[in-house]
Amino acid sequence: MKAETAGDPMTSLKWTQKTTIKIAEELRELALDISPRTVARLLRQMGFSLRVNHKKLARVSKTSPQDRDAQFAHIKKLRERCAADHVPLISVDAKKKELIGDFKNPGVAWSQQPIRVKDHDFPSEAIGKAIPYGIYDIHANCGTVFVGTSIDTPEFAVDSIESWWLAEARERYPDANELVILADGGGSNGSRSRVWKHKIQEQICARHGITVTVAHYPPGTSKWNPIEHRLFSEISKNWAARPLDSHETMLNCLRTTTTTTGLTVRAHLINTDYVKGIRISDAQMKALPIRRHDALPSWNYTIMPT
Repeated sequence: MKAETAGDPMTSLKWTQKTTIKIAEELRELALDISPRTVARLLRQMGFSLRVNHKKLARVSKTSPQDRDAQFAHIKKLRERCAADHVPLISVDAKKKELIGDFKNPGVAWSQQPIRVKDHDFPSEAIGKAIPYGIYDIHANCGTVFVGTSIDTPEFAVDSIESWWLAEARERYPDANELVILADGGGSNGSRSRVWKHKIQEQICARHGITVTVAHYPPGTSKWNPIEHRLFSEISKNWAARPLDSHETMLNCLRTTTTTTGLTVRAHLINTDYVKGIRISDAQMKALPIRRHDALPSWNYTIMPT
């Protein structure tokens, strides 16, 4: 057992790579007649137990801990200012892409019979795909998900935010001339994306006369983005074990997501075809009316209408 045993030197926890059946077989070779059940009982007495992996090791980031702490402090002050001045504050992100069809959806649900689904998740057998881009209004505790059928691009992200502004924010915040966005550091709304910044200025700032301030979460800290634990987690629980066999099914699951704290969710299907590879030149970026913040300017900036 010694060669196959590992453990935590600071505690009494131990584990082995061998199964009880293999251990019993080796003991029989040593003329010890023993069953796998007895092996399991003896292992427990010796301090062994069945364990699963625990996600406890933090991602090694190139950013310093001081920068991460400073950014979280900056976001905290930003949220406090928005709450005090009633400035619209949204958390945005793209949820995991989903295949539309009779495919297994993780989770369990009460039912008399299990739902039969395909035994493999081949994209070629899917009716289509869905890219949910979520917008969570922190003040209103209201989520809106725009389900794209093409690809996740900065243009799709900004189109979703503009649609949310026209459909909801202007009614909810009629006197607002500023919008604050909390976003991850990568993806379609990444801090390094030129298209993301250019489209925000073009479609939201210039077109609607809105000043937009963006604060990005540091790399490896996206789970603290409010949309993850306030909206996306509730959506996943609501459609757990329910195959997303059509876009309409997915939209219905999104719209029926609620919580006891008052969360409501709206959902819209976006059939626009987006393309990758849009380039923003140095000259276009230089002409962009953007103000970098003194603290951590790559993660914090304000884009003006003109």
